[in-house]
Amino acid sequence: MEKLFFTENDAAKYPFIPRAARHVQHLDLKIHQLDAFEYSRIFDRAEERIQEAVKERVVSFQKSNDEIEILSFPIAVMIVAYLNNSSLKRRYALAEAKRAFNLLKQEDEQKLLFVAELFDWQIKSVKIYDKSIQATIPNFLVNFVRYLKNTSIFHESKWKLVNRTLQNGEVYLRKNEVARLLSEEVRRYVERKLDQKIDFALSDTITARADKLKKLYDSLMGKKHEEGMPKETIVDAFPPCINRLYNTALAKQHLSHIERFTLTSFLINSGVSVENVIEFFRPTSDFSEKMTRYQVEHIAGGRGSRTKYKPPKCETLRTHNVCFSMDEICRQIHNPIAYYKKKLRIIKTAKTQTSTRK
Repeated sequence: MEKLFFTENDAAKYPFIPRAARHVQHLDLKIHQLDAFEYSRIFDRAEERIQEAVKERVVSFQKSNDEIEILSFPIAVMIVAYLNNSSLKRRYALAEAKRAFNLLKQEDEQKLLFVAELFDWQIKSVKIYDKSIQATIPNFLVNFVRYLKNTSIFHESKWKLVNRTLQNGEVYLRKNEVARLLSEEVRRYVERKLDQKIDFALSDTITARADKLKKLYDSLMGKKHEEGMPKETIVDAFPPCINRLYNTALAKQHLSHIERFTLTSFLINSGVSVENVIEFFRPTSDFSEKMTRYQVEHIAGGRGSRTKYKPPKCETLRTHNVCFSMDEICRQIHNPIAYYKKKLRIIKTAKTQTSTRK
């Protein structure tokens, strides 16, 4: 049973909750009615949501009109689903998830618990005394299966189960961490909505708005591709560890998590595009395009924390037995990218000298 304290304003903040869906259903709007002038503000906001996702990678929360905020969400979903662009779908879902995170981390304990229960979480709150601030702060206990489901795509060490406090099959989480994991639930929810087929005709007015948004997205993505066009990647400049991982992947052999992360982050930072990295892993036996794409985009800074990850330092690679056959350059540097840059300079100098002799 939905709690009474969830208001229309909460539905505006979290349009995926049942109250928001009931509000939309209660209005009983028909597709052919949406062209009416009184709904233009809703379409304007829906269009704005998509524009924010495309340009800012996060959808804002506008407090001025709850009804417009509630109704604009399904309209925006309808437009993005109609455009049927997989990249735009991912971008929009992630932007809505980030919006949810920004709102959830500000909520009180009860509302956070309620949203978690909507996604069938086994969760409860506990009070923990924090000696560092000499105060009792709220913590949460989440079933470890649910925890693993939502952290499987994270690379930060703090999310690894071995680095968490686990008790009786439950993981301790802070409020912000619960909000972050719930945002992953929101992302998947929106992606499922976007994958639904539009099996009804849209009016010329709506399709015109959709086409305008498509042109905006295509223009922005084309510009970014042109500006970020990677330079040629020189395999001969790869450090020994990366060279081994690269050849292992080419041979369609298994890479451990740390090996795959190291290779992917190195390729991204050495100028290989996200699409080419995905294609590189495609022949592997355990390839999943959806998971691989998410992981590569996450490492490239296109998802999650928006941080472009660098390969682990050489010291870390040695700890995990990824370091392989050190050479003289290895002994002068501390990370694989530094090796790559130094080796490129050596190769360039050698080519220049050879050209001069000729």
